[in-house]
Amino acid sequence: MTTAAARPADLGKLWTLPGVYTPQADTHLLAQALEAERITEDMDVLDICTGSGALALLAARRGARVSATDISWRAVMTARLNAARAGQRVQVWRGDLTGPVAQQRFDLVVSNPPYVPTPHAHRARRHRAEIAWNAGHGGRRAVDRICAFARDVLRPRGVLLMVHSGLCGAEETLGKLTDAGLHCTVADRSSVPFGPVMTARLPWLRAQGLIGADEDEEELVVIRAERG
Repeated sequence: MTTAAARPADLGKLWTLPGVYTPQADTHLLAQALEAERITEDMDVLDICTGSGALALLAARRGARVSATDISWRAVMTARLNAARAGQRVQVWRGDLTGPVAQQRFDLVVSNPPYVPTPHAHRARRHRAEIAWNAGHGGRRAVDRICAFARDVLRPRGVLLMVHSGLCGAEETLGKLTDAGLHCTVADRSSVPFGPVMTARLPWLRAQGLIGADEDEEELVVIRAERG
C-alpha cells in the first residue's frame, strides 16, 4: 500500500480544454489501482466523472469495452478528442454520474468524483473547472450518491474503484458501501502536498476542524468495493 506521493502512472499524452480537470495525483493513484485489476476484452468498464478521459483510455488500452460520463460538455469533448487521438474506442456521454447509462451494468466502475469540501456560500458554475472538485460542505455530495447506486450498476463480482480525499472520511465510505451489500477495502493511500484549491481553503478547512494547524499534506484514498 502506498504511503507517500503516488507514482505517476503512464496515462499517455492528453489534451485538456480550458475548464477541464487535468490529471493529477489522485488520477495517477486511481490509475495504479485500475492497473492492478485484471482487465480483459470481455469486460465492460465505466468511468464516472471522466474529465480528460485518462482512466477510460487506460481501460480501453487493456482491451475493455469502455463507457464514460461527465456533466461538463468540455470534459466530454476533451475525452472524445483524447480517445480519437489515441485510436481507442470510448463511448463518452454527457450526464450526471450514471444517468446516461442507467440501464446498463458493468464489470468495473472507476471514478474520481468531486470531493473537496466547499463552503455553503460558494456557488458552483458548471462551465468552470471547479465543478470537478467542489463537493458540498462535507465533500461527500457525489461520493454518497455513488455509494448509494454502486451495487445496482455492478454485475455480480463487479468492482468499484473510487478515489477521494481522506477529509471526506474513508470509514464513512466503507460503511455506506458495506451497508449497500458490497465487500470493501482501502486499496491504496497516498499523501500529497496541498494543491492550489486546498491551499486557498485552508483557513476555512481549519476553522471547520477538518485540517490541523500543522498539517501540510492531504491524504488520498482509493476505495475498492466488490459485489458478491
